[in-house]
Amino acid sequence: MTAPEATSTRPYLIRALYEWCTDNGFTPHIAVRVDRNVQVPREFVRDGEIVLNVSYDATSGLQMGNDFISFTARFGGKPREIMVPVEQVMAIYARETGQGMAFPAPEPEAEADNDVSPGQASDEPVPQDAAAEVPAEPASDERVVQLVSIHSEGDDEEPPRTPPPSGTRPSLKLVK
Repeated sequence: MTAPEATSTRPYLIRALYEWCTDNGFTPHIAVRVDRNVQVPREFVRDGEIVLNVSYDATSGLQMGNDFISFTARFGGKPREIMVPVEQVMAIYARETGQGMAFPAPEPEAEADNDVSPGQASDEPVPQDAAAEVPAEPASDERVVQLVSIHSEGDDEEPPRTPPPSGTRPSLKLVK
């Protein structure tokens, strides 16, 4: 099989990172670019994107195929059928650590074809059990990027935090 005929690695990497998250007790989330081919509750879409909790506890009947990810999840207490084409998945990561992998964002459809507009989303709160708003920047190149924790392996302890003296404003300290 030559390179142009090879199947995409994206569904395999998504399944592998899902398994890694669940094996380590983390909550896997996927960031999805929403277009007319994505079946999600449109009222939870923000700026053409949605983040979905795909953990065992948040889904029912999860199927992660080579072409689609499908499951049932509760949004606002109502069960909803979710169907996401794998090519629309922009990232999969562990909610607790942020570790995971980002993929090149799919090209957005033309305005006339896109049935989700940035201002379409409602102001309802997003339930923690199914979805959460996380703005993501579209990838500017075609490479797969691995998300890593900002903490090193042996850096399990955080330095003690001291509150600022009263009457002063907090400030950021640049650490190189």
